[in-house]
Amino acid sequence: MSGLASSPRATSSGVRRFYVETLGCPKNAVDSDKVVATLLADGLEPAESAESADLVVVNTCAFVEAARQESIDTVLALSESRKDGAKLVVTGCLAERYGSELAEALPEADAVVGFAGEGRIAESVGLAGVPVGMPTLRKRPAGVTDLLDLPRPAPSAPWAYVKVAEGCDRNCAFCAIPTFRGKQRSRTAESIEAEVRDLVNAGVAEIVLVAQDLAWYGRDAGEPGALAPLLRRLDPLSADGLARVRLLYLYPSEVRDPLVSTMLELPTVVPYFDLSLQHADAALLRRMKRWGSGDRFLTAIDAIREQEPNAAFRSSFIVGFPGEEEAEHEELLSFLEAAQLDWAGFFSFSSEDGTAAASLPDAPDASLVAERLRECEAVQEPITRAARDALVGAEIEVLVDAVGDAEDGAGLVGRTHREAPEIDGVVHLEAEFARPGAIVRAHVTEAIGPDLLAKAVAKVSE
Repeated sequence: MSGLASSPRATSSGVRRFYVETLGCPKNAVDSDKVVATLLADGLEPAESAESADLVVVNTCAFVEAARQESIDTVLALSESRKDGAKLVVTGCLAERYGSELAEALPEADAVVGFAGEGRIAESVGLAGVPVGMPTLRKRPAGVTDLLDLPRPAPSAPWAYVKVAEGCDRNCAFCAIPTFRGKQRSRTAESIEAEVRDLVNAGVAEIVLVAQDLAWYGRDAGEPGALAPLLRRLDPLSADGLARVRLLYLYPSEVRDPLVSTMLELPTVVPYFDLSLQHADAALLRRMKRWGSGDRFLTAIDAIREQEPNAAFRSSFIVGFPGEEEAEHEELLSFLEAAQLDWAGFFSFSSEDGTAAASLPDAPDASLVAERLRECEAVQEPITRAARDALVGAEIEVLVDAVGDAEDGAGLVGRTHREAPEIDGVVHLEAEFARPGAIVRAHVTEAIGPDLLAKAVAKVSE
């Protein structure tokens, strides 16, 4: 993900400026959004680049080794490029997971701030000042530092991520998230509704609900199955301009009624199913301490498609988990052919300290894992391409996200229900009467890789 600094404004004389660089997943983007709000509340103003900022914040990712290395490389690069006297703060998952060890290894950073301090980053380096008209949706409650309950800056796009819970109660063999994010802590439905209402009133048309284990929302508070009632609670906000609610990160065992029926019933909830499958071989999934099998996954997918043929499916898969033999790999390839997912991502296994998988034997060697990754992609790419080609000539509904680059000639960029923001392909839209935030009907003229070209034919809403 790219840097984040809210919308640039004229800077008052003597006011410090900040820049936030975000790495990792959409859940990190939500945290960065709220960190921005705290910096605005502390009297800082956004900078257009890291080089022009007095405070540079790097919100790191620690999910796998590649993400950790990217985080470190980013910190070092920004340390070199920052202006003289600028403060550099490292926060996020890497800071929480490694703390003092990271601070010792990175003398370039002026502060390493874990989750508990993310609401007071400016104070940590002595840059907090007097608030100067912070453009947030709601001001920070006194004494509140938990990012889940903090306000956020005014949106710069017609969509926004909303985190409904933090942490995870599961014990997947490959995942270290519970060790540094903790057990799941669900927000109240009232606080989520209030945040969504604020965003909608500020012009957001699509809300993307995220959590480490979204479908588990509410169970820690003694309310299992609370996600479906939450969706019903948000649906009436359509009267205020809420057009879409999208769900990311659904554990497959929970993708059943009443959640599925609620998703397909409510007009605001898009039929986009982001399923956290990880593999298709039943024995390997048990080794991963995961639920399911390829057959169970296919049964759930087929049942949804029978009710909603236009449903879109995404998932991600781990390749090279310890004990993955050729037969298990072939099972995954067969599943991909049968499932015909719209989108899929493939990742090599990363051995994480503190997880059960870190001590498991029989991990395939790197060259074999690389070969298996290529084979997975060779199966999936034609499936995704065929799904996009099948839309040529169809009429689609597009939420306009932004003005496009002049070079693409389309003018606007948007998405249908099939594309999650910043993750999937986009629609390059030719339209003379639309603007960001509008929803239009459009005719698909061409598919280019994961993207579509379309021409607007009618406006649905402003």
